[in-house]
Amino acid sequence: MRLFVLGASGGVGSKLLAEAAARGHQITAQTRTVGKITETPSVKVVVGSPTDEAFLRRNLHERDAAILCIGVDSIGRTTLFSDTTRALVAAMQAAKVKRLVAITGIGSGDTRGHGGWFYNRVIFPLFTRNRYADKDRQEALIERSGLDWTIIRPAPFTAHTGDGPLQIVTDIPPGLQLRSISRAEVATFILDTLENGQFSHQKPFIGYP
Repeated sequence: MRLFVLGASGGVGSKLLAEAAARGHQITAQTRTVGKITETPSVKVVVGSPTDEAFLRRNLHERDAAILCIGVDSIGRTTLFSDTTRALVAAMQAAKVKRLVAITGIGSGDTRGHGGWFYNRVIFPLFTRNRYADKDRQEALIERSGLDWTIIRPAPFTAHTGDGPLQIVTDIPPGLQLRSISRAEVATFILDTLENGQFSHQKPFIGYP
């Protein structure tokens, strides 16, 4: 496939580039900082803002799908996720690219309260609640977009792969707690989803108890 990846220099994005190239895909990788990504025969690097619709439209030309995995470092209020999504949806519609996979995470929509005690009681209220307020806006924009979308909601990130089978839930039962997943596993799940044509208009919540 010919993929356009936003947030390609981040934790998930960098893992995604390596695995996508290993699987034989061609990637256009967006970053905001020169020199953060090395070009290869499989990876073309483009430097620009993820909220710049004209920039996005130029680089979406003849792509098969867009993958949105941008992140923020601050804990304050943000509109980066919704602003980027608004620009990306418009650019995809103009470029006639239909397939979108977006990464939000634990704290979006009905995943809130399902990340384990420490995440639910400490990390979310103290560190991530502001970004998830905007990720809720982001998800609403995607759902109204008319695109062929999938929203992937990973459990809290860890450095290590989990034990046992990965849990994939699209209808979250009461009491379910998914406490961990590695960024590499999320990258694998994204590519499997695209290659297999799975989870269209669904929001899989993925991780390990």
